[in-house]
Amino acid sequence: MRSIGIDYGSRRVGVAVSDESGRFALPVAVLVNSPELAAEIRKIAAEGETKEVVLGESRKYDMSPNPVLPDIMAFKSRLESAGLSVHLEPEFMTTAQAERTQGRHDKTDASAAALILQSFLDRRHGGEKP
Repeated sequence: MRSIGIDYGSRRVGVAVSDESGRFALPVAVLVNSPELAAEIRKIAAEGETKEVVLGESRKYDMSPNPVLPDIMAFKSRLESAGLSVHLEPEFMTTAQAERTQGRHDKTDASAAALILQSFLDRRHGGEKP
């Protein structure tokens, strides 16, 4: 089953998808955060025949909410209202991690989304490698 990973940001939103076996996360796109964002994610979900979204849960190091978390939770509700199953995946510094491994480029936020999704997929499969 395919899944969609999202690295939600106030300006840009990274999107990744898994392969059909649900083992590998692949960066797909960087979208502009706009009122149409939920519709764009629904379209990606329909094209990939998936109903599952993994949304990065961004918090401070002490696990308290950071300034973007209320927007993430509101976005989660919009996706769920559209019939998608949404899982929160803790994420810390995924954009920085993507930059450190690949350098900064126009798909960095999609790479961060792939890191979020891959973390979820690895845990789902008990950390086993394909």
